[in-house]
Amino acid sequence: MKASAFVYPWDVVGDPDAAARIADLGVRQVTLASAYHSTRALTPRHPRHRIVTAEHASVLYPVDEDHWAGRALRPYAAGAWAPTADPYGEAAHALAEAGLDVHTWVVLAHNSRLGAEHPDSNVVNAYGDHYPWAPCIAQPAVRAYLTTLAAEAAVRPGARGTELESCGWYGLAHLHAHDKIAGVGLGDAAQYLMSLCFCPACRSGYAELGLDADELSEAVRRALDPVWSAGSAHVGWPAVEKLIGADLAATSLEWRTRVARTLQESAVAAVRAAAPPGFQVLLHADPTAYHCGANVGVDPEHIMRVADGVVVPCAAGPHLLAPFAEQRTGGGVVAANLTVVSGMGGRPATLAADAERAAGLGATELRLYHAGLASGADLSLVRAALRP
Repeated sequence: MKASAFVYPWDVVGDPDAAARIADLGVRQVTLASAYHSTRALTPRHPRHRIVTAEHASVLYPVDEDHWAGRALRPYAAGAWAPTADPYGEAAHALAEAGLDVHTWVVLAHNSRLGAEHPDSNVVNAYGDHYPWAPCIAQPAVRAYLTTLAAEAAVRPGARGTELESCGWYGLAHLHAHDKIAGVGLGDAAQYLMSLCFCPACRSGYAELGLDADELSEAVRRALDPVWSAGSAHVGWPAVEKLIGADLAATSLEWRTRVARTLQESAVAAVRAAAPPGFQVLLHADPTAYHCGANVGVDPEHIMRVADGVVVPCAAGPHLLAPFAEQRTGGGVVAANLTVVSGMGGRPATLAADAERAAGLGATELRLYHAGLASGADLSLVRAALRP
């Protein structure tokens, strides 16, 4: 299967050997970050540095000011951690010169600085707490920002496609700087309730569906009261229904699904309108509709019609692939995202076997996370699997 490795521009810029080293792994493509969230990243082979600290979400290319004139919500330029004024462009050129197809990697609804500076844009939970890392995708200004960013960051010179991450609802689970929220265990049912938004736009949306937002928030708080004492391991949609009632659960999900679907349709359409013919648009996705985060919950049938395919998290196994593979038609892509950084729980030693299992469940391509973060030993195992 065709394999692509995730890469940051700072893994390549300033390292004259990086592009050839990545190509030598046996991958045919790289997924190169063009818009990314704040992070602290190891660069174990770079000749000039070992740690890059990206202090806030930013684009990694010069923005087109014509796209953003007069807008309150707009992307941030990278800070001193960016090695050049156009790190994406320089890295993309070097990787293409090494014979690799370059696709952009665009993070959308995940931006702590945006939320801190524009608190009205935040997801607001049932307790009134703001999530500054999670812009509410129901708000018109946020949706306009995300669709414009999707097109600009995706369609960079020379790129043959894009992968849109966080193109949907973000919620509680964020891995925010120095996270301290694991003291009480939350199953995915409680995670859903803590991720429901009660900003003015979402309150109006609930009302359109005949749901009183105050009734919903009260039900959420009542359901979560015992969780703060003993934690919760409840998972699955039936657990959500048990916690707040089937009617409230169904209506809340109807609103969130409608908002996410229309955002995804708009973002993909904006990218395609800006892109040349044949430009591939994939979404990082989870087949469980109520999940939120980097791999947004979607309806597989819907998303496989809207986009050219999906990138599916497989760190816990390949079981999430099948629902997308069942909806695949024609040249649709179902890419299995496999972690190959052993220090982050990856299994580079079993890459060949894991790829075979993924193919058996319908994967058509592989994504390898992450060529820049992996140790030399990890990359040797990747090379052995891809180039036996």
